[in-house]
Amino acid sequence: MYLADCHTHSRVSPDAADSMTAMAEAAIAAGLEELCFTDHMEPIAWASTALRESYDWAALEEEFAAAQEVAGDRIKLRLGIELGDACWNFAHTEKLLESAPPLDFIIGSIHMLSERYNGLDLFYFDPKTEEEAYAGMADYLGQVKRITEWGRFDVLGHLTLPLRYFNERRGWNLTMDRFGGEITDIFATLNRQGIGIELNTNRGNTPLPDEKWLRLYKEMTAEPIITLGTDAHSAKFVGCAIRERQALLRSCGYARFCTFEKRRPVWHDL
Repeated sequence: MYLADCHTHSRVSPDAADSMTAMAEAAIAAGLEELCFTDHMEPIAWASTALRESYDWAALEEEFAAAQEVAGDRIKLRLGIELGDACWNFAHTEKLLESAPPLDFIIGSIHMLSERYNGLDLFYFDPKTEEEAYAGMADYLGQVKRITEWGRFDVLGHLTLPLRYFNERRGWNLTMDRFGGEITDIFATLNRQGIGIELNTNRGNTPLPDEKWLRLYKEMTAEPIITLGTDAHSAKFVGCAIRERQALLRSCGYARFCTFEKRRPVWHDL
């Protein structure tokens, strides 16, 4: 069993505090063979819809180099980013990426609702009824469809993210079952683009996406490209539920998963 965590955030992200070195040490302690750092990079300023002037790639590289020096050959370290909410300005996103160092991996993701909701982050979206929540889900999936059509990334991150906030934070028990058509369309677009999906372990909570959508993705995809990541924002959660989610993939009929090196998939048997 090859153990890898391909979605983690260090203090380079504005919502995390631990160094890459601390994250690497936690990964080694958890028995991982590979760890990819995917700190946030968006075309807009954090907690805003205003375009950011630049991204501090140098800080990312310096943090990564320090972790490599300490970790040595005890673990494979990869450098990636979580490219969030690119649909707010695709052209500006591409301009920012021109200055990026060589990256191993890019997760594409959506955290913010559309202009209809003034770019409200899902974290702060507080619907009063289930129908309001489902309207927000529909809006979110519309944004996801936009980035999949753009397609300048390797896997789509945490497809069913709204459930993290509605169910875990607000105590509801919603599903995305009514959006089967939209999710099928997203998977078809990903397949055309040669982009995969992430199984986000959600730090041990409900996997994002869950079994229903994992099975659908496999049915629709001749060669499923799928990575596993915890979305850890602290060393505490590095590697959390990776083994259990590998077992979930096996139960859904997957024979392998992948990590990424230099933006190309590296396959591992389950």
